[in-house]
Amino acid sequence: MSETTPAPTRSGRPRIEARAEASILHADLDSFYASVEQRDDPRLRGRPVIVGGGVVLAASYEAKALGVRTPMNGGAALRLCPHAIVVQPRMSAYAEASKAVFEVFRNTTPIVEGISIDEAFLDVSGLRRIAGEPIDIAHRLRAEVLEQVGLPISVGIARTKFLAKVASAVSKPDGLRLVPPDGELDFLHPLPVERLWGVGEVTARTLHDHGITRVGHLAELGEPVLRSILGPGAARHLFALSWARDPRRVETGRRRRSIGAQRALGRHLRPPDEIEAYLHGLTDRLGRRLRAADRVCRTVVLRMRFDDFTRATRSHTLPEATDHTETILRTARTLLATATPMIQERGLTLIGLALTNLEDADAVQLTLPFDPHATNTLDSTLDNLRQRFGSTAVTRAALINRGEGISVPLLPD
Repeated sequence: MSETTPAPTRSGRPRIEARAEASILHADLDSFYASVEQRDDPRLRGRPVIVGGGVVLAASYEAKALGVRTPMNGGAALRLCPHAIVVQPRMSAYAEASKAVFEVFRNTTPIVEGISIDEAFLDVSGLRRIAGEPIDIAHRLRAEVLEQVGLPISVGIARTKFLAKVASAVSKPDGLRLVPPDGELDFLHPLPVERLWGVGEVTARTLHDHGITRVGHLAELGEPVLRSILGPGAARHLFALSWARDPRRVETGRRRRSIGAQRALGRHLRPPDEIEAYLHGLTDRLGRRLRAADRVCRTVVLRMRFDDFTRATRSHTLPEATDHTETILRTARTLLATATPMIQERGLTLIGLALTNLEDADAVQLTLPFDPHATNTLDSTLDNLRQRFGSTAVTRAALINRGEGISVPLLPD
């Protein structure tokens, strides 16, 4: 169904050429959590809605118009929008809505690549004879999501995944944007550099310091100049995107290479034992996900956000892949200990944990001796209890009266 054709490069490796027509769709639900709340409670429609208490998990467009953003502190959000209606998150409702939307996606085309629970890429090339032009397919997709699930969705259409995603973002809320092949640079170059994948706050600030504010400015500089500003890897990546070069296909069945979870802590001081307790909870949660997906990890990454909104990470790669909670926790605690002086100096507002370099559990090379890991019996028992009676059926003593935090709905691991 793909319209890409391989062509040889100088090294002899095949190159994926750009497809001839705009046939990749990026479908993205608008303010997903808040839209579900407005769908289910008519009193909330047309009014500013904030999902979450201490931290903003989602905001309706009425609240966003007044400056409310995620993951803003709840108090700061209410100062910007004092008449906002704050609702507690209902994760089961969001998971059910996501499942229904992805059913619409899969009824549209068999080639669906989920990015998160509220967005996906769809490849509709080759469907013209049975379903019409890509823009007609996109119109029907939006209508079916609204009719069957009751949610607004924005769709971008382009030759590449990158441009399709940018187009859907530009079309929000509840819009549709087609980027024709002969209009790609006219669409892309006037946009701010922040629209490029890989341009976060730090990179944007560096580019702005050099007078680069638009994608077109970056494209005109050339890769050698960018290399001196950003380094070779980032320069190559951003220069290619600035000229709309993105050869990646829409892929199905790809398993993710990392999983993560995080816990917002607010801006008041947290004692070290409380921070460590939250780290324990994150480790338990990720360990369950690993084992449920029959995966193992090699690298543990600690993520932190400080009171001044700066961020830092610490990581450690294990000698062999594991799904053993105690091994992961021991590594995470070591990373936290090394970061403690920084936390005491700058304050901690968010702690996160990620497990990366994931592999399938049945593909791991066995090590001698081939004895079963008896300690995994505890993990299995706890997993079974939580699966039967809910994730809070068994918890660590350190988390009593603190909770494990919100478990956000996720795509399958």
